[in-house]
Amino acid sequence: MMDEPRFAQPIPNVTVAVGRDANLPCVVEHLGTYKVAWIHIDRQMILTIHRHVISRIPRYSITYDNSNTWMLHVNQAQQEDRGYYMCQVNTNPMISQVGYLQVVVPPNILDIESTPSSVAVRENQSINMTCRADGFPTPKIIWRREDGQSITVERKKKVMVYDGDVLHLTKLSRNEMGAYLCIATNGIPPSVSKRIILDVEFSPMIWVPNQLVGAPSGTDVTIDCHTEAHPRAIIYWVYNQVMVLPSKKYIIDYNENSYRAHMKLTIKNLSAGDFGNYRCISKNSLGETEGSIRVYEIPLPATPSKQVTIAEPKEIARVNDTTTKVSQPEILFPARPESNIHNERERNGPNSIQIERKGTLAIGSFSFTDSPPNEYGIISKANKINRRMLSEISATIMVFVNTLCISLKIRSSC
Repeated sequence: MMDEPRFAQPIPNVTVAVGRDANLPCVVEHLGTYKVAWIHIDRQMILTIHRHVISRIPRYSITYDNSNTWMLHVNQAQQEDRGYYMCQVNTNPMISQVGYLQVVVPPNILDIESTPSSVAVRENQSINMTCRADGFPTPKIIWRREDGQSITVERKKKVMVYDGDVLHLTKLSRNEMGAYLCIATNGIPPSVSKRIILDVEFSPMIWVPNQLVGAPSGTDVTIDCHTEAHPRAIIYWVYNQVMVLPSKKYIIDYNENSYRAHMKLTIKNLSAGDFGNYRCISKNSLGETEGSIRVYEIPLPATPSKQVTIAEPKEIARVNDTTTKVSQPEILFPARPESNIHNERERNGPNSIQIERKGTLAIGSFSFTDSPPNEYGIISKANKINRRMLSEISATIMVFVNTLCISLKIRSSC
């Protein structure tokens, strides 16, 4: 008596990604003259009988490896191939077993049902951003900001990740401007995302750090202003109702970051015509604003100089009780003791000319002092000069005084 056919092992449940190939094995022992058939239960479709393919779907095929294994092949599996498959043997009564083919689908974002890649809204208004995706299993949707900042929901609550198909943002501020990522995932790689740029529009605003800037003539000065605007603003400088353009005189530096901008103006070699009001103007499609900076002149500090005391003209010589005034400015030397003067008169004799203890600032004329002060590093001692030399010096001075009187037309007084 022959053994009846029986299944040596159950049909495993197989999971395959859409578009990939799947294989379902059916192992039968002691088959004998009986036949094996494959049936798609969900479709109620006979696929194969023994080694013949009955279905008209070319993606199905059958193989037998002479070791009791009948292998059903599903090439490039599609979502409609998902379901229960039955392997049966035509015994009496019939025997069969069932396996499940799972066809999974990675997530796919449906652009037609989602918010466009770029949206704009006025500041303090609200917006709903939508992200739809399909796949199997059903994808999960999360939202993140591309710059890593938190998302403000319900106006007070801040979260790093928001779950849900719809992101509701109320009373938008400019700080919420940027790129938002809608990420769909269902555990089947790869995950997909969509980038939505949110523009928050507002009219320009200007901030001037210093409204008064002072500098001396002949120097360089830099003034600057900060502005915020979206859409992007046109920013320029105006002086005396004329737009300032880059040149050797004016150096303009401009830096922009998102909706913020910083503009500097450097004025080279300041002159009298450069002082006054400079206006920083920012303008976009929603409005215009300006800031004013006044550049004023700072006088240069006075250069320190050596102080010279100028004295009124005084008598510089006495000859025969006659006084001669010479209009020469004088530099005052430190006073010398009267006793020293008296001693020198005795040494030099009664006819010697006495010169006042002041030196004159020589301007095209001869000036003389009998003994410069020792504080200036000059050492003069009368006792080292013999009387003959003093007489010659006195005679020379008298000749000079007479010549000076003649030139001043005061001969009679000499």
